[in-house]
Amino acid sequence: MLTKNIFFQNFKFKSPKTKFRKNFISLIKKEIKNEKNLLFSFTNKYKQSYSRSNLIKLQKKFPIINVIGMGGSILGSKAIYFFLRDKIKSKIIFKDNLINFREDFNQKKKLNIIISKSGNTLETIVNSNIEIKARDKNIVITESTKNYVKTLAQNLKAEIIDHKNYIGGRYSVLSEVGMLPAELMGLNTIKFKRMNYLVNNKKFMNLLCDNVEKTLSLIKKKKLNSIILNYDEKSENLFLWYQQLISESLGKKSKGILPMISNMPKDNHSLLQLYLDGPKNNFFTFFYVYDKKSNFIKNDIFSKKFDFLKGKKISDVIYVQKKATQNIFLKKNIPFRNFEIRNRSEEVLGELFCFFVLETILLGKALNVNPFDQPSVELIKKETRRIFLKKN
Repeated sequence: MLTKNIFFQNFKFKSPKTKFRKNFISLIKKEIKNEKNLLFSFTNKYKQSYSRSNLIKLQKKFPIINVIGMGGSILGSKAIYFFLRDKIKSKIIFKDNLINFREDFNQKKKLNIIISKSGNTLETIVNSNIEIKARDKNIVITESTKNYVKTLAQNLKAEIIDHKNYIGGRYSVLSEVGMLPAELMGLNTIKFKRMNYLVNNKKFMNLLCDNVEKTLSLIKKKKLNSIILNYDEKSENLFLWYQQLISESLGKKSKGILPMISNMPKDNHSLLQLYLDGPKNNFFTFFYVYDKKSNFIKNDIFSKKFDFLKGKKISDVIYVQKKATQNIFLKKNIPFRNFEIRNRSEEVLGELFCFFVLETILLGKALNVNPFDQPSVELIKKETRRIFLKKN
């Protein structure tokens, strides 16, 4: 068990212990106490810079809410919304790409949450320009520097929430960036804050470090594709968040891991052949969530050949398919780890956020890359601007 909420089986091969394990654990314990460190936002001592009572009023007033942002500004809240969808009454529309929006909910007014750390994100500026109407209520989350989004907020007389400059976008899920939308979803944001509990849990930290050491061994063997075999449809956005976290944090100095999401069991019928008999440069993560509300299969339509399905639920079939795939992976010596989630709650999702963030930071330290910057992404932004200016 990783925690009481999460059953975790690590990669089954042995790997050498790293020298920095004790140093890492002591460093993390120190950094979560530092109010100017991004990990502090994962603790229950971090004070959000918004009024919870005001958000409760807005939640009641606006049944449909737009969240406008890109990358780390929106992926965390999107992961929260879909993972905990059954608990959420509000309707949240996420605008996180450049597409032609045509939704018409016949709303006289709507609530827009515009999020951009730099305040100059091109796609967020474009979508805000299209979406925002004069009658709308707007909340803007951005840095305290002079930027386009902040100027827009001032012109709209919108509420401005400070995006702390020491919290990078992909690490911002438990700061205002993710928790303000979560408040509007009617969730208990305090329950997400599991970092203190986890860091002081020796079993959790040892399993985390074991996991990182084995991942490093796989990287040394040139297994650089991390394929998430996701058996829970509501977790797809969680792994889109994880995909950005790993890619932007570790993809530097010709190093890194390519994370890919495979939706199971659907991909049994398209990609599984490659996973089993294709190139041996992959390692896998199985991810399953126990579903108490799963549909029962009707008993009166089966021939004797499929009698074994009588009395079963869809979740039973999915779990057995997962177990069957793991058994074959073991026979073929394909490396994998396994997560089984006992229930859907703020605590569980908070623990998963913490695990993947700590895993990423430790991998960055071990690979000698800075897990907190993304220098090459800025090249595309500058080139896009140069092309537009050149045409004008």
